[in-house]
Amino acid sequence: MPKVSIVVPIYNVEKYLRQCLDSIANQTLKDIEVICVNDGSKDSSLEIIMEYVNKDPRFKVIDKPNSGYGNSMNRGFDMAEGEYIGIVESDDYAEPDMFEKLYSCAKENDLDACKSGFFFYYSVPEEKNIPSKIASYIMCKDVFCPTDDFKSLREQIEFFNIKPTIWSAIYKKEFVRKNNIRFNETPGASFQDTSFNFKVWALAKRVKLLEECFLHYRQDNESSSINSASKVFCVCDEYREIEAFLEQHPDKKAKLDIVKNALKYNTYIWNYERLSEEKALEFLLVASEEFKRDMLSGMCLKEAYPWYKWNNLNFIIEDPEEYHKMRQAEKKGEVYVREGEKKGNIFVRGIRCIKENGLGYTIKRFFLKLKRRLRRR
Repeated sequence: MPKVSIVVPIYNVEKYLRQCLDSIANQTLKDIEVICVNDGSKDSSLEIIMEYVNKDPRFKVIDKPNSGYGNSMNRGFDMAEGEYIGIVESDDYAEPDMFEKLYSCAKENDLDACKSGFFFYYSVPEEKNIPSKIASYIMCKDVFCPTDDFKSLREQIEFFNIKPTIWSAIYKKEFVRKNNIRFNETPGASFQDTSFNFKVWALAKRVKLLEECFLHYRQDNESSSINSASKVFCVCDEYREIEAFLEQHPDKKAKLDIVKNALKYNTYIWNYERLSEEKALEFLLVASEEFKRDMLSGMCLKEAYPWYKWNNLNFIIEDPEEYHKMRQAEKKGEVYVREGEKKGNIFVRGIRCIKENGLGYTIKRFFLKLKRRLRRR
């Protein structure tokens, strides 16, 4: 049995694939298997995969018609024979000691999952790596259970809100299969790390985080799904999957519904902010209805949100179109006054902003607007 099975989902990524596969072939942990899942690539990706399969017996291939990321991941996980399973996206690459260190930590502590930091990687206009630690030194000290070991709701939400980055971790195969943890197979969808990551944290009993960064997460692949504004509602599919999962695990639902709704707000706002103005409004109208339903369920608690997020959540529920007007004005550096309110002077508006959003947020907004005004001069 290999110590780690590494699943590599691949679709039309010939430009970056050799760098990715070389980084896996050269791991200091030699006892691995590498499962390359070719999702119907139309470029030379399959030929490149076969180069590695033919020269290194640790490399295997699943070649299938295009059926999407979720299906590719499930096929790879099903084939895995290793004690633990890891993931490397085909446009990323790994540090040589990534899987040796993750496996050593996981084995020593009998972990269900072991997760590390990563690098934001840019190859143009010049090569650079920006380290992104996922947790503080204190949080990385101990083994813990994500559903039982946090002292406060805010701490638990903060943990669940760590970037999904499913590829900066390894997962015990026995844990994944015993709990039937699967990827959402929505055809042509994206962001399927969202529901997978939530399921792992919801069911894991023993987790450890590492401060170190190992995986280089490419930011300049224009074909990456995260850069696709066309996939407007994919995050909604992921939260429907999470909600279905919680219905199947009522013991977890009681503990995590509030967490899920706080995460949903963060994810939906992130998605909203990246869209074009027209698509953003279309998405926000759907989000408003979902937030309203969550609020009526009693599972949106004020103490689960910073106060400015709580205010914005209620604003979006009450009047999503007005909220959208406000955000578009703010992006242009304009002062926006809600309908029915007097503009007032800057002092009055500042006091109101502090009351609604807090001092830190108000100061940040002030300097952002000042910067935009200076640019226009």
